[in-house]
Amino acid sequence: MKTLMKTVAGTLALGLALTASAQERSVRIAIDTPYEPFGWQLPDGSLTGFEVELGNAVCAEMNLSCEWVIQAWDGIIPGLLSRRYDVIFSSMSITEERARSVLFSEPYYTTPSAWFAAEGTSINPADQSTLQGQRVGVQRGTIQDNYVTELFGNVVQVRRYATADDLVADLRGGRIDAIFLDFPVGEETILNHEGYAAVGERVTSPASIFGNGVGAAFRRNDTELANIFNEGLRRVKENGTYTEIREKYFDYDIML
Repeated sequence: MKTLMKTVAGTLALGLALTASAQERSVRIAIDTPYEPFGWQLPDGSLTGFEVELGNAVCAEMNLSCEWVIQAWDGIIPGLLSRRYDVIFSSMSITEERARSVLFSEPYYTTPSAWFAAEGTSINPADQSTLQGQRVGVQRGTIQDNYVTELFGNVVQVRRYATADDLVADLRGGRIDAIFLDFPVGEETILNHEGYAAVGERVTSPASIFGNGVGAAFRRNDTELANIFNEGLRRVKENGTYTEIREKYFDYDIML
């Protein structure tokens, strides 16, 4: 009992200390948009989405003054390292390769990736012969790009795009044959339109490519800010805010 009480007291003390260090601290948060349902701009220019709401909840919980910065994905880590912003909160999978450049928070969601194509397609990812010569779209610099390039690069024509919206537009325009995308993004942007379907099984491995969930990213020496975000994420999960936000965007568990 004494050990438990000491642990609880220590956790409480740490949480209070982190809250105090966060008081009135200004933080700039980078996000790549559009990436529905995680983040996108409304007609008035404001940002919304699961990660935007979750990031704002963490900032409110920890009394941080937060400002969102829209940043293209292929420059998002260089922008962090050059101090254009302080945090990346933009569906960044925690991988060993990225962890050599940035410091990650604890994971705050995990979702599979999936193949999408027109209904009735002959494409079957389990049979590479059906992929021979097919034009496959991916978002440049993502784990989906790495997966298709490493496992299918000698079979398909890999077409890389700056944004998820661009590759979805080319699929719908018939300029590519299939895309490989974060499943919730494909569900939101592709499956809501008639004539398209997810193809094959959802993909979560290998871990060497897909990592261990999605986390916020910081400069490697910014441990205090990372601890503040970890504490904020812990609190919003415990007080039910995380579940409330998640249920607005997903009807399934995203912490696999």
